[in-house]
Amino acid sequence: MIQKYRFGTPFPTESVVKELEITAGTLPYLTVSEGDSLSFSYRMDADDAVYGLGQNVRGINKRGWLYRSKNCDEPSHTEEKNSLYATHNFLIVSGKHRTFGLFLDYSGIVSFDVGYTHLDTLVITPEDGNLDLYLIEEDSLLAIVKSFRGLIGKSYIPPKWAFGLSQSRWGYASEQDVREVARRYHENHLPLDSICLDIDYMERYKDFTVNQETFPDLPKLADDLKKEGIRLVPIIDAGVKIEEGYDVYEEGVREGYFCKRADGSNFVAGVWPGRVHFPDFLQPKARKWFGEKYQRLIDQGIEGFWNDMNEPSIFYSEEHLNEVFDEIDELKKQELDIDSFFHFQSIVSGINNNESDYRRFYHNVNGKMVRHDAIHNLYGYNMTRAAGESFLTRYPDKRLLIYSRSSCIGMHRYAGIWCGDNNSWWSHILLALQMMPSLNMVGILFCGSDIGGFLMNTTEDLSLRWHALGVFTPLMRNHSSRGTREQEPYQFDNIEMFRRVISVRYALLPYLYSEFMKAARNDGMYAMPLSFIYPEDPLACDVEDQMMIGESIMIAPVYRQNAAGRAVYLPERMKLYRFRGAESVTSEILEAGMHYLPVALDEVIFFVRPNHLVPCCKGADCVADLDESTLSLLGFVETEASYTLYHDDGFSREYDNPANFTTLTLSADGTKTASDDRITLL
Repeated sequence: MIQKYRFGTPFPTESVVKELEITAGTLPYLTVSEGDSLSFSYRMDADDAVYGLGQNVRGINKRGWLYRSKNCDEPSHTEEKNSLYATHNFLIVSGKHRTFGLFLDYSGIVSFDVGYTHLDTLVITPEDGNLDLYLIEEDSLLAIVKSFRGLIGKSYIPPKWAFGLSQSRWGYASEQDVREVARRYHENHLPLDSICLDIDYMERYKDFTVNQETFPDLPKLADDLKKEGIRLVPIIDAGVKIEEGYDVYEEGVREGYFCKRADGSNFVAGVWPGRVHFPDFLQPKARKWFGEKYQRLIDQGIEGFWNDMNEPSIFYSEEHLNEVFDEIDELKKQELDIDSFFHFQSIVSGINNNESDYRRFYHNVNGKMVRHDAIHNLYGYNMTRAAGESFLTRYPDKRLLIYSRSSCIGMHRYAGIWCGDNNSWWSHILLALQMMPSLNMVGILFCGSDIGGFLMNTTEDLSLRWHALGVFTPLMRNHSSRGTREQEPYQFDNIEMFRRVISVRYALLPYLYSEFMKAARNDGMYAMPLSFIYPEDPLACDVEDQMMIGESIMIAPVYRQNAAGRAVYLPERMKLYRFRGAESVTSEILEAGMHYLPVALDEVIFFVRPNHLVPCCKGADCVADLDESTLSLLGFVETEASYTLYHDDGFSREYDNPANFTTLTLSADGTKTASDDRITLL
């Protein structure tokens, strides 16, 4: 059951697709304060857990920290941070006495004090009093998620090739660099399905352009790679370069599609290309205009994109930069003591993404000028929505890949995300794992982190362990920054180890894709905390470094440096599978309880629940080459197990076609009762 409560006059975020009547009367459970500012508080029991808030730092249970919903370009994902790139104002309070979900449909900044100020108190404080609040009550955590997802709409589904390995790096500066990546992958028999192009491919960082000197024939490059099973996935940034003769800039100025200053002139900021204007994605006409520009690259053979810098990230505004220069001129006249030196440092380090800059420009919303900071969290969502709406209009029967850095609830209908500029730290393997269920809760199923870490220098063992987690993330992308150690798998000594780990992804793809599709179609979760499946088991509810993947599998990745294995808690009797490559599989049954398990660097382990099945196939060099005409079934069958396999062409949008489903059933003696000749029991 969902109840909707309205406070003030909310801005229409368009996050919700199912309109509900506003509930009259008092909001239950929460104490509502409407004094100087609106806030909601809830007294938590000692053992209450709080789940949700989408992409954020810290663990699965968000209790014990102060979070701030404000999309920001934050490359340092450390525990003291309060915000990252996205805003997902949905949480679930889970307790023995009361369990409920809360969603704040609100465009502004929200503070979530989850037992930070007072250990036993949740306090939610929006910047102003204009919002819709939804209270969701169901009989389980998964039912609350399903109910919420029904409210906000179906999740984006990418083409099937997007579930293969993607290789990316800021620094693939030419066609030769890209061809070299493909060649090295193939000559080392490493599977690969896509190569991402960072800002290097553009002509002086201008959106929808290609540098003709370094990429002289992008259509031929795209076609040649596609014949090898590899797609190109270029980046698109939010800022449009100010340059006479650049048609995107000139069209945007002529039609009034850019964000304005208070005086009506176009707002100027600095990003990668230098001086830019920001498209006003809150205008439907501007959204349509920008979305249609992706066709320029589609016409050159491109079938996927990633949107970046769309919080939006601001290196500087002209106004604030001049203010800083003036202040530095004053400081130059004096001897810098400790206070003035620290002040100098703060004004220089505070140039980029300065809070004041987000108050300097405006959007045209139905003829009314709305200051950006009031709707800041909607910007990245609407940039990606521009592409998603255009793709659906132009290609109603074909899926295109798109994922974004910035998002809020609602964008999940148009794209996936990657989790931004992480670091080559062991702790970020764990962070990547823990973000997945919170993102799934808000409908973002196609997600993943930069494998190996984007910033800093990775190590071979870190990269191997991260790829082992990446086997199970829908987006499996290795990405790194210019100036860091090159971290493509073939850059390391033990290429065979990487080959073994990556090949497991392709072998398990029938199961992983099937579980993703079922979660997307049925408003379910692909990645779930153990507490969602075993809510009565206090130890399972306490585990935050293991995860359920779909209905059958539990994973427990290794994420500590030099660890030869790890401790694993089994809530019930399970079968452990060990893969050392797609062709080398062993298994054993383990009883419920704690176990220490050795895990080699080139090994992928997972657990199968009793009376559950996992379909798999032989590996391949790309998704298109997978032979799913013959499947093997991994399984732990004590009596009888049944599995509904989803298998489609990977390109069309006919998600509900009955021909895409096969029900597979096995009895304890291995007898098949499904009318499917593809199946063998492994």
